[in-house]
Amino acid sequence: MQESDSQAQGDALEVVNRNGTSPVLLLCEHASSNIPARYDGLGLREADRLSHAAWDPGARAVALHMSKALDAPLVASTVSRLVYDCNRPPEAVSAMPEKSELVVVPGNKNLTAEQRLERVETVYNPFCATVSDVIKARKEAGLQTMLVTMHSFTPVYFGKPRAVEIGILHDDDSRLADAMLAEAPALPHRRVERNEPYGPADGVTHSLKIHGLANGLANVMIEIRNDLVATPEQEEAMAEEMLTLLRPALAALAAEGGPDA
Repeated sequence: MQESDSQAQGDALEVVNRNGTSPVLLLCEHASSNIPARYDGLGLREADRLSHAAWDPGARAVALHMSKALDAPLVASTVSRLVYDCNRPPEAVSAMPEKSELVVVPGNKNLTAEQRLERVETVYNPFCATVSDVIKARKEAGLQTMLVTMHSFTPVYFGKPRAVEIGILHDDDSRLADAMLAEAPALPHRRVERNEPYGPADGVTHSLKIHGLANGLANVMIEIRNDLVATPEQEEAMAEEMLTLLRPALAALAAEGGPDA
């Protein structure tokens, strides 16, 4: 597995294989459960600090496997989404939630404007700026780019089991999602669904909009049920399954004139 080729912006994020030549640019906004010391653990219990509320278990590992297989750059947050969710705009309540599903976050209660701004400036802005820099550099190098954001979700949410195993999510641009969903029969053992268990109405497509749509890039958000990526072996196997959907989708877009056409 690859190591990060750089750390950036006060350890708010990592960039892996920055100069990868694949048409794919991978993002992982919820890659880490790390809470920097200055936030004093947000007042969370240890179990909650390590739960899915704090990060997306397995998402970074799957993304790393995909980065290596595709020769694709990966930008990943190294700060828990309970400190700041890099897939949310600063004005969103869910960017710094006081409660996530059943987990109460004491350290996010009654944040002042100054406290919120500090998190925006030290976590969110560096992440977005780095993604923008990578996209710009790729454009200057003449590389086509399509955006793939990697996530995982809990199999039980507010006590209700979720049957979906793989979610292929999109906002207004469904080109890449359509092409991947067309390949879903190649995974007959998986339940693959469009815009499940979340969709645009849930506010989960922020990164797709500001980094993908705003730059005219084909884009997709992949959600994997996290019980399917609970071991290193499962993470590697799931990466291969995602590549089974993604590689032919990429070829199909290229045949139509390119992923950022």
